[in-house]
Amino acid sequence: MKEVMAIIQLNKMEATKDALDVIGIGSFTAYKVSGRGKQKGLQIPHPTPLDETDEKRMKYIPKRMISVMVEDEFVPAVVAVITKVNRTGNYGDGRIFVIPVEESVRIRTGESGSVAIS
Repeated sequence: MKEVMAIIQLNKMEATKDALDVIGIGSFTAYKVSGRGKQKGLQIPHPTPLDETDEKRMKYIPKRMISVMVEDEFVPAVVAVITKVNRTGNYGDGRIFVIPVEESVRIRTGESGSVAIS
């Protein structure tokens, strides 16, 4: 079992959700997150008008992080769908991480393993 965690742009959330639903992944968790990548966020001038240096302050960019638990054989399909929907070729398209999951338990019923994520 794996967790596929993706950090994506806000405006791609609905398209990603719909694409995952098409391949049979109807459940996932979404988080509001913010961060910066290689470009260190958007560069904005320092707010102090008397500051004559060339210092700039870094701004964090709002994103969405989705977490999907799937069986190992579904990982390539989930990664491919998320990549296809979110790739624009521009900076800030996001990242995907695949993480091993040792166990899952459905609290309501006590079911564990793959039946707990379906």
